[in-house]
Amino acid sequence: MVSKTTSTKHKSVESIIRDWHIVDLKNKILGRSATTIAVFLQGKHKATYSAFSDSGDYVVVINSKHVKLTGNKSNVKEYQSYSGYPGGLKTKTFKEVLAKDPNLIIKYAVSGMLPKNKLRKKRLARLFIFSESEHTYQDKFKTK
Repeated sequence: MVSKTTSTKHKSVESIIRDWHIVDLKNKILGRSATTIAVFLQGKHKATYSAFSDSGDYVVVINSKHVKLTGNKSNVKEYQSYSGYPGGLKTKTFKEVLAKDPNLIIKYAVSGMLPKNKLRKKRLARLFIFSESEHTYQDKFKTK
């Protein structure tokens, strides 16, 4: 009797094909869009997905300043940073961060959706966020 064993082969970096995706956030919900972006960055939409390899795609996010939150979250949601020193807790509301840098809101949301492992920083490096609809990666997308 011959036993069949399955093995997972490591893909070389050169053999990974990375596509480009564009996500328009105009009047879209933040959390639902962040999960879609995280799936593209991880490569979970591909048939060749494996959790230990970085086979995700590039994602360009446009219109980040027009993102929406459901319910009363736009008034209640806070972003915190702590320096480690007594009295070093800083909090900013969603509206303050949206007015100052709307790209940080998307980056924080997508970062929270990604697994907390060594691949997280590499995946976030393939995320490009723009406040308006103009972006510098027009040549990466194939016109059909």
